[in-house]
Amino acid sequence: MEYRILGRTGVKVAPLCLGTDNFANPTPEAESIEIIERTLAAGINLIDTSNSYAKGESERIIGRALAANGRRHQVIVATKAHYPTGPGPNERGNSRLHLMQACEDSLRRLQTDYIDLYQLHRPSFDIPMDETLGALTDLVRQGKVRYIGSSTAPAWKVMEGLMVSELKGYVRFVSEQPPYNLLDRRIENELVPMCQAHGLGILPWSPLAMGILAGRYS
Repeated sequence: MEYRILGRTGVKVAPLCLGTDNFANPTPEAESIEIIERTLAAGINLIDTSNSYAKGESERIIGRALAANGRRHQVIVATKAHYPTGPGPNERGNSRLHLMQACEDSLRRLQTDYIDLYQLHRPSFDIPMDETLGALTDLVRQGKVRYIGSSTAPAWKVMEGLMVSELKGYVRFVSEQPPYNLLDRRIENELVPMCQAHGLGILPWSPLAMGILAGRYS
């Protein structure tokens, strides 16, 4: 396996990442764990999930699998927060209040004491970036998060995050996770050049366009 450097970090990751949005919905746990085992056996060391996948069950499956095989420290575990975790108005978004609690919940489900890459699942346009990055910086300083990233954000929003980090001494995004496939190449216009210019890793999601490019639909 030829590994690549993730953004401006020293972390080496495989060129393929295991996405787990299908774990528990619809893929059963036993099959999901087998997928994890085969992934690790092939040398892939990055597993991406979210607290919103199957209402947190995807994280639980990953946690149980890595606890059972004892390979947690060999895997780069990436998860996300943003989407609602309950009915309350503060149980969603990228506020300090929500992110701090969401991180604790993800750590418990993943059965780990740190998250390698903690990503904003979506941008919050109504919450100041400095509040969001301040909370993420505190999580890094507490040792609960190693690196931070964003997902499905426009280029200007990612750039805003980089500038706020620079101005206030906050932790810096190391990656952006956008949708990208042969049917959706919009990120080539602005996002990809911006990431290349500022050293952000790109972790594309939906590379097969939700199965369209794999022949899922007639």
